[in-house]
Amino acid sequence: MRALEGLKVIELASFIAGPYCAMTLADQGADVIKIERPGVGDENRTEPPFVNGESAPFMLWNRNKRSLVLNLKDPNDKARFLELADQADVLIENYRSGAMERLGLGYDTLSQRNPRLVYASISGYGREGDFSTKGGFDLVLQGFTGLMALTGPEDQGPHRMPIPVCDITAGMQLAIGVLTALQARERTGRGQRVESSLFEAGLSLQLYEAAGVFANNEPPERLGQRHRGVAPYQIFPTSTDHITIGVAQQNFWKQLCALIDREDLIDDPRFENNAARMENILELVPLLETELIKRPADYWLEALEAVGVPCGVIQTTDRALAHPLARQRQMVLPISHPVAGEHKTLGIPIKLWDTPGAVVRHAPLLGEHNHERDTLWKNSPDQVRSGAEG
Repeated sequence: MRALEGLKVIELASFIAGPYCAMTLADQGADVIKIERPGVGDENRTEPPFVNGESAPFMLWNRNKRSLVLNLKDPNDKARFLELADQADVLIENYRSGAMERLGLGYDTLSQRNPRLVYASISGYGREGDFSTKGGFDLVLQGFTGLMALTGPEDQGPHRMPIPVCDITAGMQLAIGVLTALQARERTGRGQRVESSLFEAGLSLQLYEAAGVFANNEPPERLGQRHRGVAPYQIFPTSTDHITIGVAQQNFWKQLCALIDREDLIDDPRFENNAARMENILELVPLLETELIKRPADYWLEALEAVGVPCGVIQTTDRALAHPLARQRQMVLPISHPVAGEHKTLGIPIKLWDTPGAVVRHAPLLGEHNHERDTLWKNSPDQVRSGAEG
């Protein structure tokens, strides 16, 4: 048994944030029906790379779902959607503000029909405020929230993070919001509206940066590889590969100095404590690099780990996925798809020991479950839970 079995979820979302939220629930057993437009479906279906014509990104974060094609402007399809909404526990949508209301599917309408419905919305800038009608994409929100201004080398312009950090974070936060609203429903008997946005996601990640702005009213400095509160805590070159070293405690500093045969630095007034090292980090880093470059990465990693100094090798994604730990932690799983065939997917990062999540269903073909259109969620709860496993 998975923890969310029996939970009925409608997904009216495309791209990443909304579908990621729905996948998070589906991985834990929720029965997710993904409603897609006729002909095109989720725009993410067109994103490369492809496996036998199927989008690999789409397949990864749309697993454990069923696909039902409905034209919500068609009276018959809309009527069927309303029947599903009457039975749903959760609806996830990322339409532009006002679009669901124009379709007659806004929160007020659906909650009157189904008072227990948790209506979860995700948007670029939030459903209220001056930018509520603007569409939002991760690229734009990384810039708007200040993340790009923080990212990249110190002497260069702003950089985009290569992962869709606002999209993924907003999806995670919406999933937390949905689960919180479901818990509240246990007490009140009613659902409610839940909301997250890429804007709030981007801001909420900037803990150090917001603390600094609130404290001194100055924009955060672009630090490159440096840390905002600890030194040294960054990437260093060796004679082979680059490694990370995190001197987060004073005893780590002393151990690092001893390992590189520079114990004279321990009591150097410029570096004697973290505050001094932060102030003089531009002087400190070259001194450390001069010593670390003399030996290979394996030597330093073994030596640092032996005395408990946080450190690590820098891997490419393919190496990280192939690492034995990824297998031990079940973060790479096999899955079979009717078109793409046998392939791999990311595992489930949230581990429940008694009711673990599982990947039990491949990402659906467009409209793959339309043959179930007239029977979905008309079964008994036990039958629904059983069907979610097939």
